[in-house]
Amino acid sequence: MLKPTPSTAGESSPASAPASSSAAAHLGPRLLDRLSTLPVFMCSFRPLFFATALYGLVGLALWAAFLQFGVLLPAVPGGFLVWHGHEMVFGFGMAAVVGFVPTAVPEFTATPALGARVAVVATLAWLAARIAFWLSGTVGVLPAALTNVGFALLPIALVAGRLLGDPDRRHLGFLFGLIALAASSAGFYFDALRGHYPMRWVYLAIGVLMALIVVAMSRISMRIVNDALTEARDADDPDAPVYRARPPRRNLAITAIVLYSLAEFLLPQSAIGGWLALAAAASVLNLLNDWHVGRPLIGRWPLLLYAAYWLMALGYATIGVALLFDGPTISAGRHLLVVGAMGLSIFAVMCIAGRIHSGYPLDTRSWIPAAAVLIVLAALLRAASGMPGLPAHPLQMASALCWIAAFGLYLRRMGPILLRARVDGGHGCEEVRSVEPARGRAAPM
Repeated sequence: MLKPTPSTAGESSPASAPASSSAAAHLGPRLLDRLSTLPVFMCSFRPLFFATALYGLVGLALWAAFLQFGVLLPAVPGGFLVWHGHEMVFGFGMAAVVGFVPTAVPEFTATPALGARVAVVATLAWLAARIAFWLSGTVGVLPAALTNVGFALLPIALVAGRLLGDPDRRHLGFLFGLIALAASSAGFYFDALRGHYPMRWVYLAIGVLMALIVVAMSRISMRIVNDALTEARDADDPDAPVYRARPPRRNLAITAIVLYSLAEFLLPQSAIGGWLALAAAASVLNLLNDWHVGRPLIGRWPLLLYAAYWLMALGYATIGVALLFDGPTISAGRHLLVVGAMGLSIFAVMCIAGRIHSGYPLDTRSWIPAAAVLIVLAALLRAASGMPGLPAHPLQMASALCWIAAFGLYLRRMGPILLRARVDGGHGCEEVRSVEPARGRAAPM
């Protein structure tokens, strides 16, 4: 029998090849395990809320630098305006959605929390999608399509079974909204891959996000407004009412928003769209009738959510007037929706859920109303820049600075909380536990 010839230098023996391949195969899971131990990945909202605020700040800073100084932005299909719109909706907005949904749905459906590995995968998927889109003018559209549509499908894969398995099926609005967002992202890239201008899908996604805001806010407001009413009863108003987010008004608002969004997509610039936009504004204002519960409404948290609905109604009303009566531009209305309603809603949710699910009570400091006012100003200034006779460029710059300052405040105050371990002894995504401050030192806020 011939003896096997020893392998020469630089060649791999048959035994070493499987060993190398096995090491490579285990590298990914080991890295995932190591990242999963970091406090920032304790729950999905932690890294993605941080990414949302940071990207909101950086994205608007780059856009303002482009408008003011001509700083070059990434070359993407459709041009700079498409980059701005896509990243505000599918970058900034989707990061917040994918941070919120895996945290909220297990709580709403009384199912186990999703683990740290989910947070790591979701964060890496978001980052890969951003890089691929920024490089789409160089490496092609396909990598951006695969990563961005994949990121949009991720929350559906994570929560669809839980939502469908809920015996009462009370939260299917989240699933429908997530599917519509993923379809909007897929449509964007379907057009981009064919060389068509894809902005219509961004506009459609804005409508989907408005409907999702109504779905999410109805759940959040039930707690926030009723907590304010409970405090009023305990203080000096034993007859304070109980707040209910009534399904008929909510469903009417969602239906009107969906109908306008479809009209804008199928019949752009049409009078039908104008009337449906006014109907959406009226239905959102009608929804606010549930909120009129007296003095508790002017507390910081109820008022913050209430103001987001007002900006949504104002946005749709502005679009309707623009389409029907040659009023201010449609862009002014869209920015009231995106900068105002979406920006303020995301900020509120990141402040509320970001605190209580990180082991802290709600923040009572003045930076929150200050940042909220800055977001409202950013929306109003940006909308005003589209009004005839007003200086468009200075108003746009002032709007961008207000937005940047608001999310800069969030990163300054909430960033460390999202990045560090819990201090209340809690685990994962669970709500804050009641803890006594250490002697001689106030509990960190």
